[in-house]
Amino acid sequence: CLPANQERFANGKLVTVQFHPAAQVVMTAGHDRSVSLFQVDGVRNPKIQSIYLESFPIYKARFSVDGEQVIATGTHHSMFFIYDMMAGNIIPIPKVRGVEERFLRNFELSPDGSFMLLIGTSGYLHLLSMKTKELVSTMKVNGRCTASAFTPDSSKIYSYSKEGEVFIWDVRSRKCLHKFEDEGSLEGTCIAVSKNNQYVACGSSSGVVNLYTTDVCLKENRPKPVKAIMNLVTSATCVTFNPTTEILAVASRDADEAVKLV
Repeated sequence: CLPANQERFANGKLVTVQFHPAAQVVMTAGHDRSVSLFQVDGVRNPKIQSIYLESFPIYKARFSVDGEQVIATGTHHSMFFIYDMMAGNIIPIPKVRGVEERFLRNFELSPDGSFMLLIGTSGYLHLLSMKTKELVSTMKVNGRCTASAFTPDSSKIYSYSKEGEVFIWDVRSRKCLHKFEDEGSLEGTCIAVSKNNQYVACGSSSGVVNLYTTDVCLKENRPKPVKAIMNLVTSATCVTFNPTTEILAVASRDADEAVKLV
């Protein structure tokens, strides 16, 4: 296939590549302060549009669940941007009341489209309403939170700490239901829950990705992984399941071509 973004290669590092939830469109965003959309036809992949965010190198960008907005956070900002694709507006969200963070970088969106989870410093997790972009509640893990994932039904959040512990939160009550230790983890880096809610994958700085069944994670404090995937030799920075839960992709941005499909 041709490069998806061949009509406009980025001038800086790409940090996000994501397919639109409903259309044959791919988004790229990165350190060159721009978000670009391309129509993916496999022949020419024409560019639809690019938006430029002045002095705002992008840390992460995501389509909203309904596919009408793009949410983008910066590398060194406490604000974030919403790009409304229907109206063509760029809406800055300058400061969320109740969220005292110097930088807002990492975030997750709930699959039902209701919530945005901001992963703060010092273990704080800020749950925002997607509709109003206002703070609903704040949760806290022991140590520092490095990654989080919603379950497919949006009822729970799995939060992975730098110390290798995983905290399971109930979204409705915001209470911690359970926590477990990721086996052999020196430092947690990424986490994913499969679409059928059967598996949880935890990736660590050593490059090991542990695969657990969710029922064991909810019961035991030191669950045994179904499988430990040892193929990466540098820190695992991305784990993701395909929609039918048959393939797990594990990747490291610390080495070239460090992508494995399990």
